[in-house]
Amino acid sequence: MDERKVTRVRAHSVFVENREKVTITGVDDVDSFNEEEVLLITEAGDITIAGEGLHIAKLNLDDGQLIVEGYLYAVEYSDGDTSSGKGGLFSRLFK
Repeated sequence: MDERKVTRVRAHSVFVENREKVTITGVDDVDSFNEEEVLLITEAGDITIAGEGLHIAKLNLDDGQLIVEGYLYAVEYSDGDTSSGKGGLFSRLFK
């Protein structure tokens, strides 16, 4: 019998409103966050959100949606692994 692994690829989008709110879909996990930086993992690569007064207004990992509010300086992609092989913050909290 031929076994095939089915992978579910989430749609990914980034929507920034007036440098005060960013909505991101396709989020797999949040690695870390504070008022100046949010590090998250998506299927399109790792994303760093930089700013001031940042807070997570909504997080739904089942749907892969994240909303961050505050004053945004940058939204940056990287192909590196921010989790260092340990999994993200929430996967470490809820083992």
